[in-house]
Formats: sequence, structure tokens, C-alpha cells
Amino acid sequence: MNKKIFIDNIKAANKEISCDLVIKNISVVDVFQCSSFICDVAIKNGFIVGLGDYSGNIEVNGTGKFICPGLIDSHAHIESSMLTPNEYYKTALLHGVTSLIADPHEIANVLGQAGIKFMIDSAQNIPFDFYFMLPSCVPSTPFENSGAVLTSSDLKDFYSNSKVLGLAEVMDYPSVANCNDDMINKLYDAISNNSIIDGHGAGLNSHSINVYSTANIKTDHECATYEQLIDRVRRGIYVLMREGTVAKNLNELIKGASIFNSRRICLCTDDKHIDDLAKNGSIDTSIKMCIEAGLAPEIAIQMATLNAAECYKLKNKGAIAPSYVADFLILDSLEEFKINSVYKNGKLVVSNNILINDVKYSNVYPSLSNSIKLPTLTKDTLKIDVKNKSILNVIELIPNKLESNHLKLDISKLNFDDEFISLTTPDNLLKIAVIERHKNTGNVGVGVLKGLNLKSGAIATTIAHDSHNLIVCGTNDADMLFAVEELKKINGGIIIVKDGTVLASVSLEIGGIITARNSDDVISDLDKLHDALKIIAPDITFNPFLTLSFLSLPVIPDIKITDKGLFDVKNFNFIDVCE
Repeated sequence: MNKKIFIDNIKAANKEISCDLVIKNISVVDVFQCSSFICDVAIKNGFIVGLGDYSGNIEVNGTGKFICPGLIDSHAHIESSMLTPNEYYKTALLHGVTSLIADPHEIANVLGQAGIKFMIDSAQNIPFDFYFMLPSCVPSTPFENSGAVLTSSDLKDFYSNSKVLGLAEVMDYPSVANCNDDMINKLYDAISNNSIIDGHGAGLNSHSINVYSTANIKTDHECATYEQLIDRVRRGIYVLMREGTVAKNLNELIKGASIFNSRRICLCTDDKHIDDLAKNGSIDTSIKMCIEAGLAPEIAIQMATLNAAECYKLKNKGAIAPSYVADFLILDSLEEFKINSVYKNGKLVVSNNILINDVKYSNVYPSLSNSIKLPTLTKDTLKIDVKNKSILNVIELIPNKLESNHLKLDISKLNFDDEFISLTTPDNLLKIAVIERHKNTGNVGVGVLKGLNLKSGAIATTIAHDSHNLIVCGTNDADMLFAVEELKKINGGIIIVKDGTVLASVSLEIGGIITARNSDDVISDLDKLHDALKIIAPDITFNPFLTLSFLSLPVIPDIKITDKGLFDVKNFNFIDVCE
């Protein structure tokens, strides 16, 4: 804001000059006091300048409607949508989200500093506010190979960008607790720049949270129980209640939310596929879930606006009040949270679920493509020898959860000869592999997965959090190897195959995790993918693609698999598939 705008806004507030826009006679959601009152809302130069009785160049009748701040997604990985920021925002706006705190650590794990810069650059000159946290753990742990390594010195210069708010989710707890030099430097750099530090407290007990909070880590989106929510709020940590495509924690966490602790709670999506976002909503859906669970609408809205703004030090965001940015929603119903229209910087951007002035971007990023570098694979690569072994260590996935169970099965009861063979029934034990794909190291981790419920064929993807190596699971080695080769041909993405035939795929040419194509094209491809899924897994009731992608993340209990092998998260060590 320059001085002239500053002066004009004061004059407009004082009714000396006309306002640009006035919403007349509307019920204002007061997020400061969790109540509502009726008045006019005056806007000048993209800012709210008055509540009361005003006139403007444009006047909108708000009788019978409600106005609330634009929603803030407090933590999201845009890469999980498979879109670039300048395409993602269009769907977010339709659901009332006008600002988002992005952690680009997915693309940073593939492309390093170039990936961060790409995300920031592609978020410019659009009617939406993307803010960025700097990836703290690239790679997330030393137990896997990623496409890049980012030290504190690699991140330092990014703090000069006004869109950078702090350090993204710190998931390497041992490095914090042990005061690892580079981790300490990352934390201290953020503190020195008066920036927020995000946490990743999956599986951490109260003692560990003490350590996190002492390290100035002030948020956690990994709460799984309402007891954990209360535990973290007690220690001054903001809990970001998550409702993503796979990780759905809100219904459990809302049990711990009340008017007494709600100011330390925000809402986030974390990871959402674009088809899920388009069909099932974003933070707007989380608000509806909170209301359905018995929380007052004003409190639910406060969580999604003012709380997030204060948490991330967005001083002029998150409220309908003078001096605040005119990002707001007009609602037909408060109790149903039914969005009528969306305004960004005082300009109408969504009306009756239609995007106003939809800009088509035709961006091509050849320098960020061709990121799939694989060794020559054979059936021997995937072999699991069970001869003279007694115990089979198995990953059991939990539908709609990021956590997994560690099963120890008696090999003698599984009727194998010398080699493990995938069992589609009744045990549903499938071979799974993670293949390093950034530097052609030749690393391949092979294991056994229970619960994916494939009846035939194979699934493969280069979306594999957080290092994004290639992960493949199938009912037979031939289809698994075929899926890997076909995925390489399309520069990464997601693929389903059966009997040596590609049933469906989504090409993600930017780093193997996102595409420059528009959302409609990607949703169409995803629809075909889900249709193909019905052929090879007719009984599946959850999203297997995101579920599969998190099985390689060795910071979430109990057991995961990386390109280095099977990893016991509880004990933080590698284990053999058979023992």
C-alpha cells in the first residue's frame, strides 16, 4: 500500500470520498467475538474501510445474506493436486479459499531450489494469495534418496521474499532433539527472520512435543486423536485440523475442540487430489463438518480465517473489519455454509459457482521435465527369498490413514516354496517396491503389502512422499516391471496396467509429480484411472493412489518402505523382509 492509497482509504472511511464497493445491509460474521451483526461493509482500494452506514460507486444488496472473511488453508502441498499454482487456485476459489500456506517440499525433494522457485514464480499475478514455507527436510530423513539436498544455506536467501513466511513442517525429530548442526541452523534462521516454524508431530509423545515447542515449532497438522490435540494446545502449539484425500482427522479431532481452545486451532487440507478438491470441497467442507459436529458456525469460520492469519502473522487478513484486505465470501446460509459469491481484493471472482475472468495459462517447463532416471530392472530385482526363513515382515495399510501396521506373519503357514509370490486371496499379500529414480543409483527396496486389495495387474506412481521415488505394487512381477517402463515413457505420473496393457495413466511431466495441463484434463484422466481401478481392484473403497504414495514416508509409524528397504519407524532402523 502506498501513501496515496493509505490516505484515500482513511478519507473513504471518514465518508469524505466515495467507496469503490459497499455491501449493504448484510449480516457480518464477527470472528473476533464469534457473533453476527447487520450493517453495511465498505471497500476502498481492495481494503475494508468501514462497518456502518456507507454508500459506494457499486452497491450490492446483502439483505438476508452473510459476509465472512475469505478462507485460509493453513497447510497444503499444492503438488498433491497434480497442478501448478496458477491452475490450482481456480478450484480453490470456487470453494471460498482466497489464501493458502503452501509447503513445496514435494517438488523441492525432486528439483531442489529450482522447484521452490518454480512454485513461487507460478503463483504470481493471479487473484489469489499463495504463501510459502521453506522445506525443512529435503530429504525428509537420511533413510531414503531424494532428488536434492537442501541445507540451511540453500534456504537462507528465500527469506527475503515477502511471500515466504517461515520454515515448513519439521519432520526429522531426531535431528531436532539431537541438535543437529544443519537443523539448528534452519530453525535459528527462521527465528532470526521472525518467521513461523511448522511441525510434523506424527507419533510424538508429550515429552517430544516439549522438545518441539522449545525449538519454536508452533504448529502440528499430524494430530490423530483429540487427546493429542489437547496435549499440543497445552504447549502453545496451533493444531491444524486436517481433512485431506487420505488423511481424514477432523471428525476425531473436533471432539477436542471447544470455545475455550478454538483460538489455537486452524483448518487445513494437507494433501488433496484435484478431483477430490473439485467434487468434495476444501476448507469450506471442513467448516461444514465442524458445524455438523456441533460447533458454532462463527467458531468454525474463525478457525478457517482469523486463527490461520494470526498463526502465520498475516496481519491484515482473516476478518471483516477496517484495514483488513477485502477478501470475503457472501453466504446464502450460515448454518449450511452455502457460498453465493467470492471476492478477492474487493473484486468479484466467483459468482454462483462460476469463476469470473478465468485466465488460461499455457505454460511449458521443459527444464523441469525428464526427471525419471531408472536402472535396468529384471524379475530378479523384485525377488523375495523366503527359503529357510520363518517370519515375513508385512506393511498393513490402514484405509484413509497415513499410518500403517507392522505385521509379523508365519511363513510356514503361507505355503510358499523358496520365493514369495503375491497372494490376491485370501490374505491379499502383494509385492511392493520403491525404485530410486532421480540419479539412477540402482537402489530398489522390495517388501510385502497387505490391504491394497488388487485382484490383478499393477499400480505404479512417481508420487511417493517425500522423496518421490517410483513406487509400484502388483499381483505379479511382469505387470510390475511393465508398469515401471511405461511410467518412464510418460515422464512420470500414475499408471494402471494389466496383462502387459496400459489401462489408464496420468502424465505428470514436471518433476514426475505435477503437470502444466488444466484441471479439467487432469480430472478426466483421473476419472479414467478410477474406472481402470474397478477392473483390477473392484472391491477397493478408498483412494489407493495417495495411500500408496505415503507408504514410502519413513517418518509416519509403524512401518514403511524406501528405496533403501523396509523401515521400522518406531525403532528408526531398517529390517529385513524375511527373518
